[in-house]
Amino acid sequence: MRAESQHIVDGIEQGIGLLRRHLDWDTAQSRLADLNAAAEDPDLWNAPERAQKVMRQRQQLADQIEAVERLQQELSDQIELIELAEAEDDQSVVGEAEAALKKLQTEVERREIETMLSGEADGNDTYLEIHAGAGGTESQDWAEMLMRMHQRWAERKGYKTEVLEYHAGEEAGIKSATLLIKGANAYGWLKTESGVHRLVRISPFDSNARRHTSFASAWVYPVIDDSIEIEIDESQVRTDTYRASGAGGQHVNTTDSAVRLTHEPTGIVVQCQSERSQHKNRATAWSMLRARLYEVELERREAEANAQAATKTDIGWGHQIRSYVLQPYQLVKDLRTGVESTNPKEVLDGALDPFMEAALAQRVGGEAGEAIEDLE
Repeated sequence: MRAESQHIVDGIEQGIGLLRRHLDWDTAQSRLADLNAAAEDPDLWNAPERAQKVMRQRQQLADQIEAVERLQQELSDQIELIELAEAEDDQSVVGEAEAALKKLQTEVERREIETMLSGEADGNDTYLEIHAGAGGTESQDWAEMLMRMHQRWAERKGYKTEVLEYHAGEEAGIKSATLLIKGANAYGWLKTESGVHRLVRISPFDSNARRHTSFASAWVYPVIDDSIEIEIDESQVRTDTYRASGAGGQHVNTTDSAVRLTHEPTGIVVQCQSERSQHKNRATAWSMLRARLYEVELERREAEANAQAATKTDIGWGHQIRSYVLQPYQLVKDLRTGVESTNPKEVLDGALDPFMEAALAQRVGGEAGEAIEDLE
């Protein structure tokens, strides 16, 4: 085997070893057997929330075990294929097997990043809020593009998305929207998207075809389960109801079923209009409020940690995190990590993993990104 291929094989084997240690491989199978037994208990569903937690843990562990076994098998298959092809001096097959090894290496590296998702709520479903910045139609159109980008990313991951709140723009796009994204580690991945996103392009709304800069923000906070306690004084929460609005047709409600909650001590506002039932919207809004207050606590902890590390650059919430330049050149650049893509179309169609992986590695590693000047 050529030295370059052996180096890749060594890296893959090391990565698989890390994945096995993360799972505590010697006990993973017994833990899965225990979860399978719990799932088959006929009394489990007497407590639906606990049942859902058990089923989620069972599926996650089963998927992780299956993934490690599959990676190990694929590695063995490609090594065997290379050895046979080299013995027969079939360089075309060797090339195909080496390409497969590189693809396998990429997957192992991605799964190593996923092992970093060990925060208290990283494995949970998540809420994603999109808000248009100042600038009217331009920013509202960009906000809708930003929403679609994250929906497409979720589809690529096999996650489910649900629109909880949607305020259409005056001429195009959206003023704001709230999505519920369901899937393993949804919050852990998407939390790196919180911040301000900037778009530079030739405006489709400008008859003079001038270049415009637009801003929109994404805010991410986890769905809270029973493992995380958040206490809210209901006397400090104002409840308002209003008529749901949307793009028309089935999205328009004729009753005051939409619910808005305002947490007066913090000024946090959440709203839900996805259901026709005011009762269901109220329950969802309370869940969103608990999640937002939990995220405030996470921000406080992060701010304290950053204050203790003088070498860290401020990458706090509310700062611009990424620029998407469509004119006069094509470039998407993350301002925290320096990761770039010269294919904005692909990024806007949901190819966000390289940006998320770099930002996650930076967070977990405790290394601050160098301050990068805004792109023009």
